[in-house]
Amino acid sequence: MSKGKLAKFADMASYPHVFEYPYSMVDDVPFEMKGRWNESFFGNDRPIVLELGCGRGEYTVGLGRLFPDKNFIGVDIKGARMWAGATDSLAAGMKNVAFLRTNIEIIDRFFAANEVSEIWLTFSDPQMKKATKRLTSTWFMERYRRFLKPDGIIHLKTDSNFMFTYTRYMIEKNHLPADVMTEDLYHSGMADDILSIKTYYEQQWLERGLNIKYIKFHLPAEGELHEPDVEIELDEYRSYNRSKRSGLQTSK
Repeated sequence: MSKGKLAKFADMASYPHVFEYPYSMVDDVPFEMKGRWNESFFGNDRPIVLELGCGRGEYTVGLGRLFPDKNFIGVDIKGARMWAGATDSLAAGMKNVAFLRTNIEIIDRFFAANEVSEIWLTFSDPQMKKATKRLTSTWFMERYRRFLKPDGIIHLKTDSNFMFTYTRYMIEKNHLPADVMTEDLYHSGMADDILSIKTYYEQQWLERGLNIKYIKFHLPAEGELHEPDVEIELDEYRSYNRSKRSGLQTSK
């Protein structure tokens, strides 16, 4: 019998590698470990990699297993989902994995300048109605700049053609260096061990016949960022745990 939400929340509160700070934009609460993750928690000087919107934490844990020489932090607001990855990593005794339960809108409150090397965005909600909510928007990328190392890396893995296209336009508009860009990851020949880690929902999207898209790009520390002024065709399907998309035609 699976655990209920209250039992999962109780577990999370006791886990030594889970940090819960479900604040909002208006809360001004200092985070004592900002700038001190390596020193105070991981106990090493290895690169830190974030997974934003980590869900059940499959990617955070999977990357942690593949790269014991890096430190990984999964970030999400939904603790009941995060419990799965937090529990797996704790049971496995993984010392290079942590989880942060908070709102991604305030992610820059938890990391200091140059503290993070890479960001993974795995199947983020495309937020087709409002650009500032998209995790590859200028609004978010300006926040990433506050803690990413110069020329830090961002990975986007998505089922959404809208999210992929919007991010591609962002990259082109701002001349951001891109290493990889594919609309069909698993038929591109690029799906190595890293990219082949599959989340719970990704597996279901694959079973529905959807292509998985992937972009790897760099975010320079300098230069003004601009939103692309283009119309993008919206996703026609209704994705898991996302609002119905019918009645929408285009979005900027």
